[in-house]
Formats: sequence, structure tokens, C-alpha cells
Amino acid sequence: MGPTLPIMKRRHLIQATAAAAAGAIALSDDAAGAIASSDDASAQAAGRTALGGRRRVHVVLFDGVEELDFAAPLQVLGIAGRFGAPIEITLVAVDGPRTIRASHGTEIKVDGAWAPGTADMILVPGGGTGRDADKPGVAAEIRRGTIPAALRAVRRPGLVMASVCTGALLLGAAGLVRGRPCTTHHGAKDLLAEQGGKVINGPGAGSPGPRVVDDGDLLTSAGITSGLELALWFVERTYGSEMSMNVEMVLEYERRGLVYRSR
Repeated sequence: MGPTLPIMKRRHLIQATAAAAAGAIALSDDAAGAIASSDDASAQAAGRTALGGRRRVHVVLFDGVEELDFAAPLQVLGIAGRFGAPIEITLVAVDGPRTIRASHGTEIKVDGAWAPGTADMILVPGGGTGRDADKPGVAAEIRRGTIPAALRAVRRPGLVMASVCTGALLLGAAGLVRGRPCTTHHGAKDLLAEQGGKVINGPGAGSPGPRVVDDGDLLTSAGITSGLELALWFVERTYGSEMSMNVEMVLEYERRGLVYRSR
């Protein structure tokens, strides 16, 4: 794969490409798919500005959930909604409306009922390392089994399953990553591989892995802050690069790292 463009030039490239209606920047292939920088991926979608349809996103919360894991994508999707993207966000708890106590003590009142049949995407944040089942978080929820069972039961065509950080382990416990390209926090990749996931690493020894792995109806992202990249990528692939750039400008943030798109 050739050198990528400096991040600070990305918006100028996208705007120029869109104005000229230029073709997409080609991505390099490997045996399983293509790895592109988020800069290249944005440029690839530059000509796509028409809004997609309504997307109803359900965010699954549980005791011990990492605050930033769900707050970052919630912020991104909410801002996109203000720009006209028809996104509906609902916070849900699998075992019914209640107050959730997050990893750092934040209490969140969850009023949304578990109604996955009304969702277009279910987003599962992480919480903890996935190894200590005696503390609230992903490992405890895997041992309890309620969330994995609920996720396993709702899989259907057209429903996107997404995760941030160790939330991928809950998808793995539900059997949803087996044999599929995916990622999670670098400290939990071995656990995700044990669940049968095809964990995507960097293109060379010591290279950072992708921030987002897009396998169509399975979207996974790496460590805690990668929820920003996951949500921005979702906005771009659904509503176009101009929409995602507008959100980035409000956040004063520019996407970084790699997006892996499977074939």
C-alpha cells in the first residue's frame, strides 16, 4: 500500500474530489479484504452526499460499562442528527429499564425497552478488560449470560451489530464474530481470537491495527476512543463524507488510524 496523505490535508482532498466529481482512490487488497487509512476511505466516498434512510440505533448499557465507549458514538450520532441525518438513538438495557452504574461511577437512567426488532443497529460498548468477572463489566456480563443470549437471539438480515472496545467480547460470547474479521482493545485481542474471531492486526510487525473493522453487518472498533472512529465511519458510509466532516468540525476532531473493509 502506498503512502497515505497527511491527516490535515484530508478535508481539502475530499472537498476538491467532490467538487471535481473525481473517482474513488483505490485501496490495496490482501487475501481477505482491503485496509485503507481513514483519509483514503473518506476520499473514496467523497462523491456520495445524498442522505441514506432512517437508522434506529440501540445502545446496550450494563453495569460497569465504560463511559466513553458509549458517550463518544452517542455524541457523534447525535450531532449528525442535528445536521439532518435521520438517526434515532435509544439507550437500552437487556433486562429492562433501570439505572445503570458505569465504570467510573456515572449513573445513567435507561428508559428504553429492549426491543431489538425496531433497531437497525445495535451498538455494544465495552467495560473492563474482559478478564475479571468479579467486577461489573463485560466479563461479569459474559458469565451472567443474559446479554450474549439476547444478542444471539436477535440476529437477522439487515441488522448491523457493532461494538466498541471490549464490547466485541459480548458479541463473541453470542457467537457473532466466529470466522469474521473483527477487532477490539489490544489487551483483549487474544480473548476475541479464542471466541473464533478473525482478529485483524496491522499490515506489518509492530504496526497498529485498524481502528475500525467493517464486515458489512458487523462493525467492530479497537480501544476506548475508537468509538469516535466507528460512529464517524458509520455516518460516512450511510450519509456520505460531507456529513461526517461536518460532525468532525463540530467536535474539532479528525479521524485517525485505519479502516479495514472486508470483501
